[in-house]
Amino acid sequence: MIEFINVNKWYGSHHVLNNVNERVERGEVVVICGPSGSGKSTLIRTVNRLEPIEKGQILVDDVDVNARKTSVNRLRSGIGFVFQQFNLFPHLSVRDNVALAPVNVHGVSKKDATENAMELLDKVGLQHKAEAFPGQLSGGQQQRVAIARALAMKPPVMLFDEPTSALDPEMVGEVLQVMKQLATDGMTMMCVTHEMGFAREVADKVWFIAEGEVLERAKPTEFFTAPRHPRAQKFVADIRGH
Repeated sequence: MIEFINVNKWYGSHHVLNNVNERVERGEVVVICGPSGSGKSTLIRTVNRLEPIEKGQILVDDVDVNARKTSVNRLRSGIGFVFQQFNLFPHLSVRDNVALAPVNVHGVSKKDATENAMELLDKVGLQHKAEAFPGQLSGGQQQRVAIARALAMKPPVMLFDEPTSALDPEMVGEVLQVMKQLATDGMTMMCVTHEMGFAREVADKVWFIAEGEVLERAKPTEFFTAPRHPRAQKFVADIRGH
């Protein structure tokens, strides 16, 4: 579903991504972890070209993300992205936030988009908040609306960039629960997260990244019990220490 081939990125002289060669299979959940500043968020943002790359190739469903002929708008409309900050439109109701893109981008009728929005809000447990505005919701509720909004475009793949890091601890669980359900439903997902319990429980694969390199890729049971790379061993030991 997603393939990184010799992907490199620099910010000036800083080599942020260094020869990344990885694959995400259809229906697979990949959790990317590693120390702060290791390139995790940059890597996930290259998938829908929020971050351009200087060298290499990224394929999403056989589409070359950085090819000149690739329409960025079409590419992004087929990839769900959930950010740290919720980025909801404050002047629109929850329902209209979810229904907006299918109408404006895919030309779906307002009636169909609204019906679909209500179904998705039900899926994330917020149908009763359809008429509310984002400012009237908790952070966890806003993030669940953001997930519903991303799903409204019926994307084959979902990207999550630290979706719980801006939330109070008691709200984290409600967002992770929705993500777990998506995984159960077979959604292809790439998640940058510090929630190692989620990684252990839901991921098919864990990628450990440090200084722009993927140093280890393993099933969660292997990664958390017997990491091979010294940097990964230290990372897991630090988690256990906390």
